[in-house]
This record gives sequence, structure tokens and C-alpha cells, in this order.
Amino acid sequence: MITKEEVLKIGKITKPHGLQGELAFHFETDIFDEVELPYFICEMDGILVPFFIEDYRFKNDETGLVKFEGIDDEKEAKNLVNADLYISRKFIPDEMDPVELEGSSFYVGYHILTKENQEIGEITAIDDSTENILFELSTPDGEELLIPAQDEFIIEIDDEKRTITMDLPEGILLLNTENDDLPTDED
Repeated sequence: MITKEEVLKIGKITKPHGLQGELAFHFETDIFDEVELPYFICEMDGILVPFFIEDYRFKNDETGLVKFEGIDDEKEAKNLVNADLYISRKFIPDEMDPVELEGSSFYVGYHILTKENQEIGEITAIDDSTENILFELSTPDGEELLIPAQDEFIIEIDDEKRTITMDLPEGILLLNTENDDLPTDED
């Protein structure tokens, strides 16, 4: 069984193209143009399923067309519309920077640790909508936290263990907690 850790999302299938089973897909990275791939992987009902490639080509800078073996008409192709499209990480050359391929979303699923090796939480999302990038975390207690993803706070990144060890400024985690006992101007 293929797991999410074994794949890199490259896009999403958008619609059938023509009557012979060809599919249009929107791609987020064109890594698949750099390596020879025997198959793409689609997420079908939560399961990652390989589909062997008969042919693919680029339509424009954001859209590709793919023909899978065994998908031979528009009806069969429609079953794959809106499926997320992945490639196996084993096909990505070692010299390629995974962060460059995936952007900051590469770190989703990593665990943030303190310099004392205590877990703060797991990265569930990355907010890069502003210049100050934030890791969105889920703590072991189920709380949601935001912490700055700044280089000066990062001590070590271990891709094998999927951990990031950080030296956060004292009190930064307290900024995330709701505390009704804090004094206000009305007190």
C-alpha cells in the first residue's frame, strides 16, 4: 500500500480531454518533466492508486494532458476528475531540493521539538500569506498553535525523522493561549 509519505503531490485532474480517455490536469510543479516516470498516482476514495502512463504532454505552463493505460473512453476518464495527482518520491533525484519542489508545504507532518527534545506539536499547515511565515501546529493535547518559521529559531531539521528542533524565545508559546486571567485596562 502506498502512503502519503512516499509521494509528492504534483497537481489535480481537472477534466476529461477528448473521447479517448485522455485527462487534463493542473500541475503545481513540473518535476515530472525532469524524470522518466512509469506511472502517476491518484488518490481515489482516500487510497493512493498507481495509474501507468501511456502518454503525456504539456498543454500550457499550468496544464498537462495524460493518457493512462486502461482508461480508454470519456466515461472511464470522468471517474478520475478531481483526483489529486502524485508521483512517487523514489523517482525524485537526490540532488533535487524537496523544499524547492514543494515549497513550504514540504514540512507539513513534521514534528516541532524544543532544544530539550520535548515535542511542541505537529505541523498541520503553513501560513505563508504574509512575509512572516508561520507553522500551524496541533499539539499532543489537541491545541492549535502558531509559531514563527524563522531561520534564527531553527536549530536542526531532520528529514529522516521528520522533525524540526527549534530554540524559541521564552514566552512565545504563551502568546497562543487564551487566558481570561490576564489583566486588562479595565482592572
